Amino acid sequence: MKIQLISPDRSDVKAMIQQADALMLALYPPESNHLDDLSKLTKKNVCFVGAFVDDLLAGIGAVKILDDDGDYGEIKRVYVDEQYRGQKIAQSLMAYLEDHLVNNNVFIARLETGDKQIEAIGLYEKLGYEVRGPYGNYKEDPLSVFMEKRLA
Repeated sequence: MKIQLISPDRSDVKAMIQQADALMLALYPPESNHLDDLSKLTKKNVCFVGAFVDDLLAGIGAVKILDDDGDYGEIKRVYVDEQYRGQKIAQSLMAYLEDHLVNNNVFIARLETGDKQIEAIGLYEKLGYEVRGPYGNYKEDPLSVFMEKRLA
């Protein structure tokens, strides 16, 4: 498996984002989905990466460097295609994104996920993320789980 910087404009990435969006829209009402579209994912403050297995896109992830609630990075769009789950791809994506933050002198990573994504929440907890309240422009939402990790 190889992780590398990629453009979210690629056709395989767009297809994976559509898969992720379909899942989120099936699980949560629109007002509880906080999905960044391509226009937000191509900004200069975003690091967007893909995980490749045998040159096929297996997963994606992004982090946005923000300063609207202190300096932090917001993890976005971590998604692994079903056929590649269970291979530690999400862990590798998260490690890459966290390293990107540290290399840019950002030492807090935050994320928002849904309360029905038990596997994702378990992964984030295993990686050292702790539940916290809303941050940045988020509002309290009973379907959202907000998490944070201090990076070394």
